[in-house]
This record gives sequence, structure tokens and C-alpha cells, in this order.
Amino acid sequence: MVGLAYAAVPLYRLYCQTTGLGGSAVAGHGSDHIETMEPVKDRIIKVTFNADVHASLHWNFRPQQNEIYVVPGETALAFYKAKNSTDKPVIGISTYNVVPFEAGQYFNKIQCFCFEEQRLNPHEEVDMPVFFYIDPEFAEDPKMAKVDLITLSYTFFQAKDGHKLPLPGYQ
Repeated sequence: MVGLAYAAVPLYRLYCQTTGLGGSAVAGHGSDHIETMEPVKDRIIKVTFNADVHASLHWNFRPQQNEIYVVPGETALAFYKAKNSTDKPVIGISTYNVVPFEAGQYFNKIQCFCFEEQRLNPHEEVDMPVFFYIDPEFAEDPKMAKVDLITLSYTFFQAKDGHKLPLPGYQ
């Protein structure tokens, strides 16, 4: 059962990043797309940040800001802070989602700490950046017309040192 729970992280990543479903941000466009994006200045969106930690992981994890305001087509940078409150090194791995779920297809992360093992030494504290943008197409989607609040939420789980799980079909 524990192995199944641990395997869920890469399977969830594969599914969500491929489909943009489940409130998962899609893989970002190339840098040429980012450089040529036109911000939609008349569409201001409040992005709030949430942080959770599974009971098995003894870390303190929190966003460094509660909210920021962005416009589609403009990049933004937010930070989370993680601290290992134990006396031994611990490796964590995080998943994330975006709410409302339908907005996930427009939420593009350029740089993030999710789905990668993060090793923290005893009592070590680190800043974890998230560099993202909301695709300008968000403003053109009639289903997003009343969406002015998006929440980015991360959950950290304990990972096993050196335990690499293969992604299905990618041997």
C-alpha cells in the first residue's frame, strides 16, 4: 500500500501535465512565446497560495506571501519556505494543483520545485521559488469570464532517499 501511494506522485504528474486536467498547470511555452506575450492589462487576477504537508513529513512549509495580483500574459514570481524541523536529513517531494480546476490549463509554471526531490538537512530552511504566468488566452475564454481568483496549492510528502520510480512507458 505504501508503494502504491508513493507511485501515485509520478503517475499524477504524468497524467496532469499531459492533459492539463485536475487543476494541474500545463508545461510552459517556449521562451520565444513568453517574450512576445501581450499582457491583458484590463484583466487583474488575484492568485493566492496554499501549503500543506503530509503527516509523515516533519517539515514546516508555507508560502512567503498570501496573495499577489497578476494579469494574463505577464510573468510573476512567488516564494515558499520549507524547514526541516528534525535532527536528520529528510527528502520531500511535492505535488500541486490549481483551483478552479478549469484555470489549470492557463496556469503555466516556468520554474518550480514540484515533482523533484528536495533534500533538507537537519533544521535547514530554504526558499523555494515559483516562476509562472497565466496565458493571455485565459482572458478570451468565456468559461473564465467570472474567474478573478486562482489558488496555487502545494502538498509535500516524504520521499525515500535514492528511490527513483520509472514513469510508465519511459524505460
